[in-house]
Amino acid sequence: MSESTPGFSGTTASPATAAPRAPVTCPLLLARVAAGFPSPADDYMDRPLDIAEHLIRHPEATFFLRAQGQSMIGAGIHDGDLLVVDRAVEPVHNKVAIVAVDGELTVKRLHLRAGRVALLPENPDYEPLDVTGRDDVHVWGVVTYVVHAL
Repeated sequence: MSESTPGFSGTTASPATAAPRAPVTCPLLLARVAAGFPSPADDYMDRPLDIAEHLIRHPEATFFLRAQGQSMIGAGIHDGDLLVVDRAVEPVHNKVAIVAVDGELTVKRLHLRAGRVALLPENPDYEPLDVTGRDDVHVWGVVTYVVHAL
């Protein structure tokens, strides 16, 4: 966060970390799947895929949270989704971030313009929250991926 943004702490909180686990690998098919018209299947696979390699850029700075509520459905975040959060990513304008406001965690889009700081929902049923000048606001990290079931 830039220091010119009043009332917005650039510090990030440090959630507890669990002991590392062995990677879980699954086959990664070389073929791409058509989302429009079907294409012939390929009979070969690439190397095994460790999903963590694709979801976690900074292992020491990454944690997971479950989303609760409907305020971010426009960003593809639904109730119960798994959020991959990276504390090493800079929380800049328009990023979706986990933010502690008065000790409560929320996921919102950061709006940093003209010296103002607002946390924007992605659902018209919810109001933006202007947090400019507040000392009780701390970014925990930036959401880098959302995992949800269909």
